[in-house]
Amino acid sequence: MEIIADLQLHSRFSRAVSPAMTIQNIAMWAKRKGIGLVATGDWTHPSWFREIENELIEDGSGLLRLKDAGGENPIFLLATEVSSIYKQGGKVRRVHTLIWVPSLESAAKISREMTKRGCNLLSDGRPIIGLSCIQIAELVFSIEPKALVIPAHGWTPWFSVFGSMSGFDSIQEAFGEYADRIYAIETGLSSNPAMNWRIQELDSRSIVSFSDAHSGPKLGREATIFRFPNGKVSFVAISEALQNVSCDKQKPHIAYTIEFYPEEGKYHYSGHRVCGVRYSPEESKNKGTTCPVCGKTLVQGVGQRVGELAGRSDEELQITNIQYTISNNAAIRMTKSKKFPNRPPFVMAVPLIEIISEVIGSPVTSPKVERVYTKLLADVGTEFFILLHAPLSLIEKSAGSMMAEGVHRVRNGDIFIDPGFDGVFGVVKIWKDTEGELVSRAKEQLSLLP
Repeated sequence: MEIIADLQLHSRFSRAVSPAMTIQNIAMWAKRKGIGLVATGDWTHPSWFREIENELIEDGSGLLRLKDAGGENPIFLLATEVSSIYKQGGKVRRVHTLIWVPSLESAAKISREMTKRGCNLLSDGRPIIGLSCIQIAELVFSIEPKALVIPAHGWTPWFSVFGSMSGFDSIQEAFGEYADRIYAIETGLSSNPAMNWRIQELDSRSIVSFSDAHSGPKLGREATIFRFPNGKVSFVAISEALQNVSCDKQKPHIAYTIEFYPEEGKYHYSGHRVCGVRYSPEESKNKGTTCPVCGKTLVQGVGQRVGELAGRSDEELQITNIQYTISNNAAIRMTKSKKFPNRPPFVMAVPLIEIISEVIGSPVTSPKVERVYTKLLADVGTEFFILLHAPLSLIEKSAGSMMAEGVHRVRNGDIFIDPGFDGVFGVVKIWKDTEGELVSRAKEQLSLLP
């Protein structure tokens, strides 16, 4: 049994999150996407925790389901994210950490203990706390030994375990005696599994990818596909899958991940958006890390940071593309390492609304895009089925030949990407080259800021 999982998102109680991020809407969007296992998000927030209690019910597996809901609906996992800001080693650290637990009781106990230690959990769905990574691990594991603690978006410059601005050079340094209980790292939008495979410390850890969604349409922009040989999904089985780094097919394991193009992430390249300066990792090596316009240090991109900590080169990984056959004998193009064949492969994807937006020439948030999106789902199937598996003839019949061609090009990686930098998302284009546009647009965006 395979299940698509998105286990990092936020409720409407977090900053900069859509007010429509309710339990029911999260479930609705998960179904539209084809996601079978989804995070609750934000269970440390008291108001959101009450809504979780009111709308979901524990099913005895360490997971939760919608109350009084018929038909096929996603399963929920109790997942939250905390933002730690503290000093260690003479440096201010800012690290975001995911905490997954198997019961409402455990979640409530952990929240109470955090409050006792001075954490203001009412301030935000993703609370800013003064606890270190080590203190978080100690607190969580002392209350719930089965809990899972995972560094979130592990390479973001400002708020991650490997962040160039405020993180660490190793998980061991960040989590100390609890490092061996950190079974996985979440890639974030600006890195993919292959970039993480270059880090030797991660050889013993799973690589997972999730959306960090702040609105329903953003669910599933990254996801992890778990496979459970016995057909039973449970918290314990998810934990076993994360620890099954050798990918023993007889046990729960990660089958593959679905990845946002890392260049489209807003911290992939180094640069300064205010100065319109953007460097690739290669350019950073040649030109240095000082902005030629203002003289300040550039915001280091994830690509450059990975190279800084990497214990092996891209060439050593022997990256190759393969045709990956799924249960119905359909095949999808995936990326794999010949050097490390047991690492789960990954597939690159572009959100369906972005493809539709370019095909019809309308903004992703427009009613026109929504109408085409809704029709495709009604005619063909879920978003992931459309992106990865649906016959192009069905897509063409529903939305025209240009739409089918767009999906075909994305499946084959036949696209152009203008990489993101210093907080500005990259741009994916299927048909037209817009090189240089992103730097100019970054300046325009800054001119509009208050």
